[in-house]
Amino acid sequence: MEIGAPEQFAALSHPLRQRLLFALSHRPATTSQLAAQLDAKKGNVAHHLKVLREAALVHIAGTRQVRGGTEQYYQRTARQMVVAEPQAAGTAAMLAAVAQELDRSPVETHLTLRHLRLSPTKARELGETLAQLVDEAEEDAEDQPVHGVLVALYQQALPTSTTGARIESRSISPGPSSWIG
Repeated sequence: MEIGAPEQFAALSHPLRQRLLFALSHRPATTSQLAAQLDAKKGNVAHHLKVLREAALVHIAGTRQVRGGTEQYYQRTARQMVVAEPQAAGTAAMLAAVAQELDRSPVETHLTLRHLRLSPTKARELGETLAQLVDEAEEDAEDQPVHGVLVALYQQALPTSTTGARIESRSISPGPSSWIG
Protein backbone atom coordinates (compact mmCIF):
# COMPACT_ATOMS: atom_id res chain seq x y z
CA MET A 1 0.00 0.00 0.00
CA GLU A 2 1.41 3.39 -0.91
CA ILE A 3 0.91 6.15 1.64
CA GLY A 4 0.11 9.48 0.06
CA ALA A 5 -3.13 10.99 1.38
CA PRO A 6 -2.91 13.91 3.85
CA GLU A 7 -4.97 12.03 6.46
CA GLN A 8 -2.55 9.11 6.21
CA PHE A 9 0.44 11.38 6.82
CA ALA A 10 -1.39 12.92 9.78
CA ALA A 11 -2.21 9.46 11.15
CA LEU A 12 1.44 8.42 10.92
CA SER A 13 2.62 11.48 12.85
CA HIS A 14 2.07 9.99 16.32
CA PRO A 15 4.35 7.37 17.96
CA LEU A 16 1.49 5.36 19.50
CA ARG A 17 -0.19 5.03 16.10
CA GLN A 18 3.10 3.79 14.67
CA ARG A 19 3.38 1.26 17.51
CA LEU A 20 -0.20 0.12 16.87
CA LEU A 21 0.72 -0.55 13.25
CA PHE A 22 3.79 -2.48 14.43
CA ALA A 23 1.63 -4.54 16.80
CA LEU A 24 -0.94 -5.30 14.10
CA SER A 25 1.63 -6.46 11.57
CA HIS A 26 1.21 -10.18 12.36
CA ARG A 27 -2.33 -10.76 13.63
CA PRO A 28 -5.56 -8.93 14.40
CA ALA A 29 -6.10 -7.69 17.96
CA THR A 30 -8.71 -5.98 20.10
CA THR A 31 -8.37 -2.60 21.78
CA SER A 32 -7.87 -4.34 25.14
CA GLN A 33 -5.20 -6.68 23.77
CA LEU A 34 -3.34 -3.79 22.15
CA ALA A 35 -3.54 -1.66 25.32
CA ALA A 36 -2.04 -4.50 27.36
CA GLN A 37 0.65 -5.27 24.77
CA LEU A 38 1.74 -1.64 24.42
CA ASP A 39 1.28 -0.71 28.09
CA ALA A 40 -1.12 2.08 27.10
CA LYS A 41 -4.52 3.22 28.32
CA LYS A 42 -7.46 1.56 26.57
CA GLY A 43 -9.08 4.95 25.81
CA ASN A 44 -5.90 6.23 24.14
CA VAL A 45 -5.62 3.07 22.06
CA ALA A 46 -9.27 3.34 21.00
CA HIS A 47 -8.77 6.97 19.93
CA HIS A 48 -5.65 6.23 17.90
CA LEU A 49 -7.25 3.17 16.28
CA LYS A 50 -10.11 5.44 15.17
CA VAL A 51 -7.62 7.83 13.55
CA LEU A 52 -5.85 4.93 11.80
CA ARG A 53 -9.18 3.52 10.65
CA GLU A 54 -10.32 6.88 9.25
CA ALA A 55 -7.03 7.06 7.33
CA ALA A 56 -7.67 3.54 5.95
CA LEU A 57 -4.50 2.18 7.58
CA VAL A 58 -6.40 -0.36 9.71
CA HIS A 59 -9.78 -2.01 9.35
CA ILE A 60 -12.07 -4.19 11.44
CA ALA A 61 -11.14 -7.77 10.60
CA GLY A 62 -13.83 -9.41 12.71
CA THR A 63 -16.06 -9.13 15.73
CA ARG A 64 -16.94 -11.31 18.69
CA GLN A 65 -19.84 -11.09 21.11
CA VAL A 66 -18.75 -10.62 24.71
CA ARG A 67 -20.76 -9.83 27.87
CA GLY A 68 -23.25 -7.24 26.65
CA GLY A 69 -21.18 -5.95 23.76
CA THR A 70 -19.24 -6.58 20.62
CA GLU A 71 -15.47 -6.82 20.63
CA GLN A 72 -13.79 -5.65 17.43
CA TYR A 73 -10.56 -7.09 16.05
CA TYR A 74 -8.39 -4.61 14.16
CA GLN A 75 -5.93 -5.48 11.43
CA ARG A 76 -3.58 -3.50 9.21
CA THR A 77 -5.01 -2.71 5.81
CA ALA A 78 -1.81 -3.83 4.11
CA ARG A 79 1.12 -6.04 5.07
CA GLN A 80 3.54 -3.46 3.66
CA MET A 81 3.04 0.28 3.70
CA VAL A 82 5.36 2.38 1.59
CA VAL A 83 5.75 6.08 2.16
CA ALA A 84 6.98 7.33 -1.22
CA GLU A 85 7.66 10.86 0.01
CA PRO A 86 8.27 10.71 3.78
CA GLN A 87 7.38 13.76 5.83
CA ALA A 88 9.40 14.85 8.86
CA ALA A 89 6.54 14.44 11.37
CA GLY A 90 5.87 10.84 10.32
CA THR A 91 9.55 9.95 10.32
CA ALA A 92 10.03 11.52 13.77
CA ALA A 93 7.00 9.61 15.10
CA MET A 94 8.27 6.34 13.63
CA LEU A 95 11.72 6.82 15.16
CA ALA A 96 10.12 7.76 18.52
CA ALA A 97 7.99 4.59 18.31
CA VAL A 98 11.07 2.50 17.57
CA ALA A 99 12.87 4.14 20.51
CA GLN A 100 9.95 3.15 22.78
CA GLU A 101 10.06 -0.40 21.42
CA LEU A 102 13.83 -0.58 22.03
CA ASP A 103 13.35 0.71 25.57
CA ARG A 104 10.78 -2.01 26.31
CA SER A 105 12.68 -4.87 24.67
CA PRO A 106 13.28 -7.74 27.09
CA VAL A 107 16.54 -8.71 25.38
CA GLU A 108 19.64 -6.84 24.29
CA THR A 109 19.07 -4.78 21.16
CA HIS A 110 21.43 -3.85 18.36
CA LEU A 111 21.49 -0.27 17.18
CA THR A 112 24.25 1.20 15.09
CA LEU A 113 24.56 4.38 13.10
CA ARG A 114 27.39 4.35 10.62
CA HIS A 115 28.25 6.91 7.99
CA LEU A 116 29.86 5.67 4.79
CA ARG A 117 31.20 7.47 1.75
CA LEU A 118 29.48 5.79 -1.20
CA SER A 119 29.05 6.58 -4.86
CA PRO A 120 25.42 6.86 -5.99
CA THR A 121 25.74 3.45 -7.64
CA LYS A 122 27.12 1.78 -4.51
CA ALA A 123 24.46 3.48 -2.35
CA ARG A 124 21.69 2.17 -4.64
CA GLU A 125 23.21 -1.34 -4.59
CA LEU A 126 23.50 -1.30 -0.79
CA GLY A 127 19.88 -0.14 -0.47
CA GLU A 128 18.68 -2.89 -2.80
CA THR A 129 20.71 -5.52 -0.91
CA LEU A 130 19.37 -4.40 2.47
CA ALA A 131 15.77 -4.35 1.19
CA GLN A 132 16.20 -7.83 -0.31
CA LEU A 133 17.74 -9.17 2.91
CA VAL A 134 14.79 -7.94 4.97
CA ASP A 135 12.17 -9.01 2.41
CA GLU A 136 13.61 -12.52 2.17
CA ALA A 137 14.11 -13.07 5.90
CA GLU A 138 12.32 -16.28 6.75
CA GLU A 139 10.06 -16.14 9.79
CA ASP A 140 9.93 -18.83 12.45
CA ALA A 141 6.79 -20.37 13.90
CA GLU A 142 4.05 -18.18 15.44
CA ASP A 143 5.10 -19.10 18.98
CA GLN A 144 8.45 -17.30 18.54
CA PRO A 145 8.97 -13.68 19.64
CA VAL A 146 8.53 -10.87 17.13
CA HIS A 147 11.63 -8.79 16.36
CA GLY A 148 11.64 -5.35 14.76
CA VAL A 149 14.03 -4.51 11.95
CA LEU A 150 14.60 -0.92 10.92
CA VAL A 151 16.76 -0.22 7.90
CA ALA A 152 17.51 3.31 6.77
CA LEU A 153 19.84 4.42 4.04
CA TYR A 154 19.99 8.14 3.41
CA GLN A 155 22.39 10.69 2.06
CA GLN A 156 23.53 13.25 4.61
CA ALA A 157 22.64 16.82 3.74
CA LEU A 158 25.57 19.00 2.82
CA PRO A 159 26.65 21.25 5.68
CA THR A 160 25.64 24.88 5.40
CA SER A 161 27.80 27.79 6.42
CA THR A 162 27.17 31.51 6.35
CA THR A 163 30.85 32.22 5.65
CA GLY A 164 31.13 29.86 2.72
CA ALA A 165 33.85 27.82 4.45
CA ARG A 166 33.61 24.06 4.06
CA ILE A 167 32.77 22.22 7.23
CA GLU A 168 34.46 18.86 7.71
CA SER A 169 32.67 16.17 9.64
CA ARG A 170 33.79 12.72 10.67
CA SER A 171 31.72 9.92 12.11
CA ILE A 172 32.75 7.23 14.50
CA SER A 173 30.93 3.96 14.09
CA PRO A 174 30.38 1.69 17.07
CA GLY A 175 30.23 -1.35 14.83
CA PRO A 176 29.40 -2.79 11.42
CA SER A 177 25.73 -3.62 12.10
CA SER A 178 22.87 -1.46 10.83
CA TRP A 179 20.02 -3.57 12.16
CA ILE A 180 17.63 -3.26 15.03
CA GLY A 181 16.69 -6.74 16.05
